[in-house]
Formats: sequence, structure tokens, C-alpha cells
Amino acid sequence: MFASFYKMQYFICVVLLGMVPSSWAQPFEIVVVSDEIEISLEGNYQILVKAVNAKNEVIPDVSFNFYSSAPQILKVDKNGLIMPLKYGEGNIIIIGRLEGTKGYQRLNLGVNVKHSEIKDLKIINLPAVIFEGQRIGIKVQLMDALNNEISNSKINFESSDDAVASVDIFGNITAHQKGKTGIKVSSGKIVTETVIKIKKNPVISIQLSSNAQEAVTGEVVHFDAQALDKDGDVIEKIPFVFSFTGACESPSEYASGLIKQDGNFVANVSGTYTILASFGGREGHYTLQVSKRDVVQKVQLKGHGSVSNVHTSDLWVWEGVNGRDYCVTGTWGGNGEAYFWDVTDPNNMILIDTIKVDARTVNDVKVSQDGKICVISREGASNRRNGLVIIDVRNPHKASIISTFDEGMTGGVHNVFIYKNHIYALSNGERYDIINIEDPKYPKKVGTFELDEPGHSIHDVWIENGIAYSSNWANGVWMVDVGNGIAGGSPSNPKPMANYAYPSGWNHAAFPYHDKETGKFYVIAGDEAFPNGLNTEDGPTIPAGFLHIIDFTDLEHPVEVAKYEVPEAGSHNLWVEGDLLYVGNYNAGLRVVDLSGDLMGDLYKQGREIAWFLPTDVNGRIPNAPMTWGPQPHKDHIFFTDWNSGLWSVKLDKKNPKKTKLDKDG
Repeated sequence: MFASFYKMQYFICVVLLGMVPSSWAQPFEIVVVSDEIEISLEGNYQILVKAVNAKNEVIPDVSFNFYSSAPQILKVDKNGLIMPLKYGEGNIIIIGRLEGTKGYQRLNLGVNVKHSEIKDLKIINLPAVIFEGQRIGIKVQLMDALNNEISNSKINFESSDDAVASVDIFGNITAHQKGKTGIKVSSGKIVTETVIKIKKNPVISIQLSSNAQEAVTGEVVHFDAQALDKDGDVIEKIPFVFSFTGACESPSEYASGLIKQDGNFVANVSGTYTILASFGGREGHYTLQVSKRDVVQKVQLKGHGSVSNVHTSDLWVWEGVNGRDYCVTGTWGGNGEAYFWDVTDPNNMILIDTIKVDARTVNDVKVSQDGKICVISREGASNRRNGLVIIDVRNPHKASIISTFDEGMTGGVHNVFIYKNHIYALSNGERYDIINIEDPKYPKKVGTFELDEPGHSIHDVWIENGIAYSSNWANGVWMVDVGNGIAGGSPSNPKPMANYAYPSGWNHAAFPYHDKETGKFYVIAGDEAFPNGLNTEDGPTIPAGFLHIIDFTDLEHPVEVAKYEVPEAGSHNLWVEGDLLYVGNYNAGLRVVDLSGDLMGDLYKQGREIAWFLPTDVNGRIPNAPMTWGPQPHKDHIFFTDWNSGLWSVKLDKKNPKKTKLDKDG
């Protein structure tokens, strides 16, 4: 779901600029002392900014707004005072507006928050003994006087006896012969030294085995390695190094895949692969034949509910209390309308009613599990009392407003969810409030969840089995107990239970996935970014971002294991049903992905994409510019909205993925 124009996150500045036609540009330039600055964590920095014309004369009627591209690293107030929070780099985006016009100018001010002086250097993983022929990397931890970790300082490595063991500029030690050598690690004036002992390699041979001789692309195959000594006995706890080589069937392709140091391997393309396990110059190998994954299916267009007067936002499809099927869709940047559709016949979806509220955008829509209550979000209300609207949809032909709720929601509600007589509603892009609707005429707030993190923000929340999955941009995915019981939480007392963040900081959507076949539990986290701006009127947009598949089976140690990324496209909302992933991939349309079996590596390259559909509409809000928002499977059909063209329904010609010998053997 698009970030709210009323909660001005950094990327929204880019979006707004993308909206400004070049004909509005005014003849002024934003000037600062330097377009790149360095500051320390201990001090603030005041931006001195002015606007000048072509003659370098100051223009007094230009107002400035300041936004941070990295809110976890840098804060900036309305007057341009930068307050560093931690080490790193980011931009302060300066927007200058000439009063009385629609003319904007933009300047990116690069900011580097420098670490203070290094106070401590630790070698954290180097064993006291290694073996001839073994190669091992040194891991180093640098700390400053404030006990903050430093990650961008130059580190030097040195061995006192290269004949015994040498070390390269990246800290990789290679053991050559028996003996001892000193290892010195330094950064600036801080030096740490240790001594390592090189022993004779006891490994004579390595045996590599697997339960598979053939596989398909995207299928994870596990390999076991055993090291044997001169007597043929197994040597325990050998740190094998796994690698692979391969030859493809097609001369125009090259072998590619991923192998982890736990012995798990997955291939991206078909061919013959040789898996290698090595240690200290000894090597074992195993050959695996990989064929192309056979999952491609057809998508049939069933129906199209065209909307061309306004951009379409989210959807929700449900079976009504009368047994017929309905859908509600929101609108973006319009007049605060929500549309109700009869989709009982997906080939002929009929618009049956419209609810209009005081809002610019109805970004999100949800319906209760019993099909009686609908909630829509509001952004851009004329009186800034945004919030949400609760609607009676027992008869969607005559939907009627029951009540509204806007307590503390002046900044707008971007996303909502209904779960067990409670609405979970984002508020001001900072938190989600939990509102009890046991009596929908009188909604009341009973709880809230907000991160206690510098520069925190939130975009989305989804509830399943009493667990709230929130998407918190740079703070990543958070799992919160709101009635599951695992952490003792409830709607009035939400309790965090697990989280995972990734470097891009673009986390805007999350969906849980329990794989019944493998027993693993994943959370699929989606990015959202508009690096080239958002074109709202006259042309296509090229977003960015992809899906991160995070293994949460061990809640205390989540790990990112796979990704799904469509080239030159951006991800948006998603849905998982069974072992199928449905993705609204913005300019790349609707995508359907096979999630069966273990997941590892690049799912797109592995050929796990089952089908795709590109909605084009010559009469769209922006003609022939697909911008697919979000999908929802319902009764053997897939319904989805497109930002530029309304509501769509398609049907997948389902077939089971081809089983391999590994699948058959278990």
C-alpha cells in the first residue's frame, strides 16, 4: 500500500517531485554551504539554506521542508537541525517551494555520521589450532568509546611467519605447514595480536553423499560429508567448505545456483552439477542431474471492472451472509469513495454501491470474518480528522455507515485489519491502534503497539492466529502476540515476540506462511520504493523492491533464506494460499509463485514462477500502464486491483508441480 502523503517519509519526497510537471518549475536554485557534510554522533548540525535566482540573488519567498532518507541514522526538524542517532550515511532531502505557485525544487544533502575514535578491537572467531591446507577468515569487531560498533574502518592484517600461515588483505588465513605464527590485526593506532598453531592435517579422504541423484531447479538438495583418517575412521567436527561446478544443457547459459555451508544446494538452471566438499586440500565430490522446473500454467482473463476516473487502491473479497460473493475496492487521490461489487460471476463483476466519505484517499478496505462489517481507512480529510469508517455490509447493495473512529488519528490511517471484533489501524504512520468493535456503533480504543526505536515508522499490519505481523520500514517485520498466547499478549496488552530487519529498510508488507510439507514457518516481507518517483497522471512508473523470505521456525533466530524479485519491477501486496504465492508486482502485473518444498536462493531465477498476467487498459486512469496493487484468491479465482484500471478477475489453470525422485522418496 502506498505510503501516505500525510506521513511524509523520505521516499514520499521523491514521489511528490515525480508528480510535479516540468512546466511548473520556477527559476530558482537551492543553495547550501556544502552538498556533503560530516558530523559526529555527539553533535547536531544546522543546515543553512537559501534560494537564489539566475543572478545569484536571494529569493525571500521560498519556504523549505526537510526530510531524512535514513530516519534511524538521522533526524531533522522543521528548521533544518540535523540530529544524528547512530553511525552511517543518509540524505537530508530539502524541498523548496515558491510561495503562491506550484513550483518545487529539490536538493539532496549527503550526511555521513562519523564514528568517534576507536577504543577496542576484538578477534571474535579465530580458533587456536588450524590444520595444514586449511583456509579460514578472521572476523573482527571494532568498538568506540561509547561502546558502539564501527563497521567502516580500514583493517590491516599481518602474519609473523608467512611460511607457516599467510593472511591476505581481507583477513583470510591460509595454513601452509606445522608450526606457530602470530597474527596481528590493527585499525589506526589500535592493535590486537594472537598466536595460532598449525597442526598436521589428519584428513586423508572425504566422502560426500546425498539421497538424490536428480532434482529440479529450485529444489533444495542436502549433502552430507564425512572426513576419514588413515585408518578409515570418521573424524568429527570438520569445518568442510562446500562449493560446486556445473555444465548447462544450453550453450548460452551458465551454471548458477547457491550452496550453503550446511551442505544445502539449489540450482537456478538445468544441467549437470558437481558438488564439492573440501578441507585442507582434501576433496570429495558428488554429481547431480538437474532438470528444469515444470510449473508453468496458463492464466485466463475472466472479468474486468473498469475504473478510469480515479486510481484504485486495495480490495477485499468475501462471501456475503446471503451466500453471494462480493468485493470492496478503495480509491486513491480521489474523493473518498469505496466501491462495492457483486463478483458472484467473476466473468461479469457488477458495481452495486458506493460509499463516499470525507477523505482524499481510501487506501485500505477490510471485511470481518462473518461478512457483516467493513472498515475503510481515511487519509486527507478536509478537517484532518482522518481515522476509519465502519460500514454495515450485510446487504452490500445498500451498504450503510455505522460509525467512525478518529481518536488520535489526525495524520491519517493508511492500513487496517479486522480480527475477532477488533480493528487494527495504523495511526500517523507511527503505530497501530487496536479498536474494539463488539458494538460497532460505539468503537473504543483498547490498546496500541508502537516501537521504541529512533526514527521508527510503520506501513502495514496483518493478523493471523492471534499474531500481528507489522511492517516497520527500517525496523523490519515485527511479530506481536495479540491473543495467540505464546507471549501472553492480548488486544489490550500486545506483546512483541520476534522481529527481523534487513538493510534496505523498505519493509512495507508482511504475510505469514506455514509450510505443511516441511513444517517450516516463514514470513514473506515485501519492499516498496519509488526511486524514480511516482507518476500519477500521464505515464508509467518503475518502482523497486522485492520479497524477502524469512525463516521464522526458530523465533529467536530468524534467518533470510530466499527472495523473489522480478527484474525492473517493484513488489507490493501479497497473499499466500496453500503453497502458492500471489503477488501484486506493480508494473510487472500479477505474479503466481510455487512455494512448495524447502525455500532457498533466488526463486525467480529458479523458475518457480507459475504464471503472470499483465493488466493493460487503453481506457485506464493512465492508459496501458499496469500498476497491480494487490491480489486475493477466492473460490478458484484470483481477484486483484490495478492502480490505473480497477478490478480484475482471472483463473489459473492449476496443475501439480512435477515430482522428483527426491520428493517421492521423502
